[in-house]
Amino acid sequence: MRSKGVLQAEIEMVVPFFDVDSMDVVWHGHYIKYFEVARCALLDRIGHNYRQMREAGYAWPIIDLQARYIRGAEFGQTIRISADLIEWENRLKIHYLISDATTGERMTRGSSVQVAVDIASREMLLASPRVFVDAVEKVLA
Repeated sequence: MRSKGVLQAEIEMVVPFFDVDSMDVVWHGHYIKYFEVARCALLDRIGHNYRQMREAGYAWPIIDLQARYIRGAEFGQTIRISADLIEWENRLKIHYLISDATTGERMTRGSSVQVAVDIASREMLLASPRVFVDAVEKVLA
């Protein structure tokens, strides 16, 4: 089992009908959308979300994304999605866990890696911008 990150955010949602496939389980691509919703909650908790990233002059494209499916979620099921901040000084690495909100059963886990790109020059930075690092450190203090 993965260790917890330094900051976490957690959301719950009910699986909507339009996310399930003909087998009555969530289509595999929608789990990435669920990761994104939890990642946005984590960035809001840090106080430096995508809007603030853009205003600071940086884009944060995903350069690596992984998902491991354990058990499919079904229409109407309440799921819990957690996002854990693992790395932030040189890149943004987040681990995710989707579980059944009632039983706690693990359903899907994953990770994403993002890097900062200067919007004006389109150059990738080798370290996270100070404005982002400061936001994380402020929450950790």
